[in-house]
Amino acid sequence: MNYSRRKTITVHAGSLPIGGDAPISVQSMTNIPISQVKATIEQIIQLQQEGAELVRLAVRTEDDAQFIKEIKKEVSVPLCADIHFNYRIALKAIEYGIDKLRINPGNIGAKEHVVTLVKAASQKNIPIRIGVNSGSVDVKRYGQVNPHTLVASAMEHVQILEDCGYTNIVVSIKSSDLLQTIEANRIFASKCRYPIHIGLTEASYGTDCIIASSMVIGTLLYEGIGDTIRVSMTGNPVNEVQIAKRILQIGGYRFRPFTIIACPTCGRTDTKLDILELTQKVESMLKSNFEKTLIEKQKHITVAVMGCEVNGPGEARHADVGIAGARDGRVVLFVNGEKKKILDATDAVGALADEISQRII
Repeated sequence: MNYSRRKTITVHAGSLPIGGDAPISVQSMTNIPISQVKATIEQIIQLQQEGAELVRLAVRTEDDAQFIKEIKKEVSVPLCADIHFNYRIALKAIEYGIDKLRINPGNIGAKEHVVTLVKAASQKNIPIRIGVNSGSVDVKRYGQVNPHTLVASAMEHVQILEDCGYTNIVVSIKSSDLLQTIEANRIFASKCRYPIHIGLTEASYGTDCIIASSMVIGTLLYEGIGDTIRVSMTGNPVNEVQIAKRILQIGGYRFRPFTIIACPTCGRTDTKLDILELTQKVESMLKSNFEKTLIEKQKHITVAVMGCEVNGPGEARHADVGIAGARDGRVVLFVNGEKKKILDATDAVGALADEISQRII
């Protein structure tokens, strides 16, 4: 994919580079109290296995911070401590080995507190993420929440750190309003060279969350804005990692091992053919049999699952391998643009797998 990505400084959260020429990373956040150490560790491992490259933990008290050390022993993915108002919690998190901090310096009191925090973070090369949400803007001070006041709030926090000589910064500006989020990030991106964490806050769940988050993240990435992403979805955070990865893959920002082209089906499709079921079986076959090999070889294949003789043959010919619906529960198998044979639909998935094994991979 050809696009011009905004130039930023690079910061490092443990082993993870953010910004600069580093790949756009995926992150998530646990939804279990950190004091439940075993469950937290299990969830972090699940998130990492799904593709999370940084996981954020809510650290609400100084006592909570002690659990970071134990968790760090059991996981390899970099961790970010989510902290609000109390700089002492941040100091404890640094002491126990956290890789990144999410704390707004304007909310932790006197300047000497910020200076103390910056000194401790600098010694360990720990980046600080400034996070401004539409719900956190001081409306008494800034007035109505809009893209400009969101950016003004973020810039205030940035200035506090810069006044302390600290520039190891990541910034996040989010709203539950799509256009507000997009415009605020555009404005901020024109002002600073800090890496930006993008997403939509309080994005709800299910289909609405997927669509809204994809629109915001996709728009900003297409404009070259964004260095790390999170899909904020109500429920199991594993789901948000899966969606974030797919946004990057489908958008062309991550390697995608396979593409399935499938038709929506219509009245032209033979009634004996269940294209949805066939497509799901093909996807399962690709994931279980070929995904790992394709990733290792950095090879992409396109598979077509089409329902009728109108558009089906053309799409199947353009794919590496594919099937197009015929009549009486049969399909036509295409390989590398050539029609190979007609077979019963019940044999289609196996035939596709055989051809991929023998000819494609």
